[in-house]
Amino acid sequence: MDRKRELKEQYKQMKPAMGVFSIQSKVDGRCYLEETVNLKSGINRAVFQLNWGSHPNKELQNDWKKHGEDSFIVEILDELAYSEANPTADYSDDLAELVQIWREKLRQDGTSFYSKNGEW
Repeated sequence: MDRKRELKEQYKQMKPAMGVFSIQSKVDGRCYLEETVNLKSGINRAVFQLNWGSHPNKELQNDWKKHGEDSFIVEILDELAYSEANPTADYSDDLAELVQIWREKLRQDGTSFYSKNGEW
């Protein structure tokens, strides 16, 4: 019984990897960036939405439908470490800054982007 309780507590203490991922078209090189507090579930959600035609970025959704999943590269660009001093902190500002850093870095390399809610 103690082992079960110990495993349950370990699970509660686990922190999912957070950071920035990209979905890049192999056809025209355009890139979609997204920050998330849970990279694995964020990527799974985005791919699920794209496969079901319900992704909020309509440009990306249209290209996904037109060219298919095999025409895109989905990858983690960067992970954000948890603060040891305050592991339950709100990391949304840090993640937003991280995605901006990546956008600028990729833009300097000549990458163009799918717009995000009419921005970019």
